[in-house]
Amino acid sequence: MIMNTLFSLGATKLHLQRWPLNQPNQSLQAWDAADELILEQAIAYCRARPANASNPLQVLILNDAFGALSCGVSTVLPIESALFVVQDSVLSQHASRHNRTQNAISNHALYELTSLDPLPTAPHLVLYKLPSNHSYLKYQLAALKQSITPHTRLIIAAKAKDITRNVLSLFEQYIGPTQASLTIKKCRYIETEYDTTRQPPATNFPLRWRLDNSNIMLVNHANVFAREQLDIGARFFLDHLPTVATNSTVIDLGCGNGVLSLQLLTQQPQCNLIACDESYMAVASAQATIMENYPHFLAQCQFIADDCLTRQADNSADWVICNPPFHQQSAVTTHIASQMFRDAKRVLKTGGRLRIVANRHLPYRLQLEKLFGHCQQLAANPKFVILESIKRS
Repeated sequence: MIMNTLFSLGATKLHLQRWPLNQPNQSLQAWDAADELILEQAIAYCRARPANASNPLQVLILNDAFGALSCGVSTVLPIESALFVVQDSVLSQHASRHNRTQNAISNHALYELTSLDPLPTAPHLVLYKLPSNHSYLKYQLAALKQSITPHTRLIIAAKAKDITRNVLSLFEQYIGPTQASLTIKKCRYIETEYDTTRQPPATNFPLRWRLDNSNIMLVNHANVFAREQLDIGARFFLDHLPTVATNSTVIDLGCGNGVLSLQLLTQQPQCNLIACDESYMAVASAQATIMENYPHFLAQCQFIADDCLTRQADNSADWVICNPPFHQQSAVTTHIASQMFRDAKRVLKTGGRLRIVANRHLPYRLQLEKLFGHCQQLAANPKFVILESIKRS
């Protein structure tokens, strides 16, 4: 099977790819039906809007996973327009840049914003692909209510199964009267009316919560996995973290809220720690967690939003620890974990070690044996295993 990269919507033709490129699951593509629904209305809006040199069009896009929305709407934007694209994921940013380049799209001002940046004021058009994380949805709705005006055109869509009563209720609370369309291509629009009198509930992000049976406070921004409780894989890993030597360089790959990094610093206060994640909110959470508990350790820590370990030098680390994902966006896939393992091998010094926690059913042990030449199982419970490989000369 060859991955479908040709996006076609009326007169709009684009070549769109997922990131990272050359993924093994060729059934995946860089857009879905919700992207198509949003673009149908967005393109019609842009074509119908009269040109206004004194008030050029400002478009805000949220949660554009691989650049389909920004590339699609760019084909009809006037040259004086401004496009603001908000993404929490470094991978999404890379995908958007790649797809804009390969489609030769550069006809207006583009502003790349992270999930932590303030939104632009009074955009004319908002394209909103709903996040699956309801905490992140609340966070974005609160920010949108402060950004938009009654004249802002909102185009919102998601898979029909994700538009629940709870989701519609959140739009009611934060924006105003809301309803959902009929199902189209297994997706639905959300139609919401800006209510100037409605005061949205206060948001309390980032969350701070105490780890069970400890004095440790963890900090979680809105889009970080396991927002108010420790995920069970990380909990198992805490009991099986490596003992590292003084002045070792340790990378927490996929750091999340920084709980593993914090435990490593507790065990070895004189290590050099690098916390990496593809989520800007995860990296900010890890940094805030260290600041909350051990502010005096910040000088020996780095916090980096990265595509796995792309920004790390070869042969530079003594340890890489990792709780790898087995999904990307809503797709179940192990290719991100595979890239993590390859990057770890490149970045580790000779004799350096990769230690991971993994669901028992995933084929990670075979992958590590093939990549490193060996893999040792250090511990197991009914759901998870702890695996370790050493980089040999």
